Amino acid sequence: MANFLFVLSKDDSASATRCFQFSKIAHSKGHKVDVFFIEDGVRWADSTRDLSVKTATGDCPNDYLPYLVENEIPIGV
Repeated sequence: MANFLFVLSKDDSASATRCFQFSKIAHSKGHKVDVFFIEDGVRWADSTRDLSVKTATGDCPNDYLPYLVENEIPIGV
């Protein structure tokens, strides 16, 4: 088992989607995962934020973030 720290520093849906997706994949494979928001990425800590904005690949942050919350993945700001 490895430890992963994913850092999100951008306020765009594509970056957030990939960060949350990779975090979910690593955790589902049994690794310890932490996520940290810095710089413009702290805007993703807003619970009223629209998480349904689609990326070019058709997925969105809401496809992955609920898994992280349900599995109590630490998210620091």
